[in-house]
Amino acid sequence: MSQEIELKLSLPARSLPALRRHPLLAAAQKLGQTATLDNTYYDTADLALKARKVAVRTRRQGRTWLQTVKCAAQSTGGLSSRPEWEQPFSGAFDFSAVDEPAAARLLARHEAALVPVFTTRFRRETRLHAPGNGVEILLMIDRGEILAGERATPICELELELRSGQATDLLALACELARSLPLVPSDLSKAERGYRLFLDQPLKPLRAEPSHLRADMNPVDAFRDLAFACLRQWQGNAAGAAVCDAPEFIHQLRVALRRLRSLLRLFAPALPPGFVDEWNEKLRDTANRFGDARDLDVLYEELLAPVVPDGLAEGDALPRLLAMAREARDRARADASHNLNAAAQGRLMLDFSLALHRLPSNNLIGAVDLTTFARLQLTRLRKKARRRFEDSASLIPTRLHALRIALKRLRYGAEFFAPLFPARQVVRYLETLARAQTTLGFLNDVDVARGRLEGWADEDEELLAAAAFITGWHGPRYARLRRRTRQEVKPLLWGRTPWRK
Repeated sequence: MSQEIELKLSLPARSLPALRRHPLLAAAQKLGQTATLDNTYYDTADLALKARKVAVRTRRQGRTWLQTVKCAAQSTGGLSSRPEWEQPFSGAFDFSAVDEPAAARLLARHEAALVPVFTTRFRRETRLHAPGNGVEILLMIDRGEILAGERATPICELELELRSGQATDLLALACELARSLPLVPSDLSKAERGYRLFLDQPLKPLRAEPSHLRADMNPVDAFRDLAFACLRQWQGNAAGAAVCDAPEFIHQLRVALRRLRSLLRLFAPALPPGFVDEWNEKLRDTANRFGDARDLDVLYEELLAPVVPDGLAEGDALPRLLAMAREARDRARADASHNLNAAAQGRLMLDFSLALHRLPSNNLIGAVDLTTFARLQLTRLRKKARRRFEDSASLIPTRLHALRIALKRLRYGAEFFAPLFPARQVVRYLETLARAQTTLGFLNDVDVARGRLEGWADEDEELLAAAAFITGWHGPRYARLRRRTRQEVKPLLWGRTPWRK
């Protein structure tokens, strides 16, 4: 068995000439001629191998045939490490070399039922980057397509595979290349893309992963683990937003960035101050590029579209105001798509991934008990939320909004540290937090909507009347929730919590 460590980067086909001209590529030793690789992936009719994240592939290169078995591993920022078994293929499968017990049993059980599922065909150029200090990296440019029945999707990517050195050497090289090339890290292997094509599955928005912290982790390792999970959410939704205009991709991308910023603040005592300040600013600036799109989606879909005039709003003012909101939403969506800038996002993801791998630790941090650290940080977040609660007694919208933000950060913290405390208590606490946050979110949405609608109406009396009708339509619910919101929040901030001993 060998351990394959590689970094996959996608790029537009039009950028291939620039990639080949890059000084690092031009200086790298060319290994052999450009080769055509024909690959066939096998599985059972009910995709039993896919279900266990095992891939079986045969590859023909000229007259040479190879059989490869891979077990999937989690990929983050395009960087993956997975076990693989490769050997000559003579026309019949031979899995005797697979020494991972679960994979070996799976393959033995289903060997007779394996059938072709999809194929890939691409041209590969291979170069060797050997800068010294024991580092050797293969650079492989792949251009071709994946085929599943009548469906096809293109392949255009650069794979960096580690021959010798450290995983950070791959990331450092990728960061250097991405400074002048539109390279985007990709966590989807060719096999995963092939299965998606075979099943005709489009990309779906990625929600936050559950935390997998362990009590024996030190704070730096815990931060890194959680940050990589946020990075996967960010990366997956950026990839989806690049090919699909469904607004949920942008929303979940912003959620990933918000969670990352909360994570930085949460673990700040264990992290270098410069690291926290630098990345908080970069992530904030990136998230701000997409703020209007989500806000206007909420305004239109949740506050304007449900309004039913019932004969109480006459004339064309209400339809005109709705049309203005729709146009503003569409412009914001277009701006968000433009601001996505895959190359800039790719550079930022690669830089962040490298920074995470290079985070320093020391004996003092290593000796910190993670559960104790979690209790201290959650208690701090709760105290801050208590202050915001006291400030909100006047029910002034800006102060209720500040309370909402404090509760959101408390919820993120509780989610991050959830595995360290009793599961049932954590679930109940998070459910109550989410309800309170939803209530405060609705109040804030109505307050923001009122300001936007009045701004669009300007001094047009009919449009101002329509804006008042819309906010008035939500008035009863707004008043009811506004009265009870503090009653809903108080037990969360003064009652028992899952992290109390």
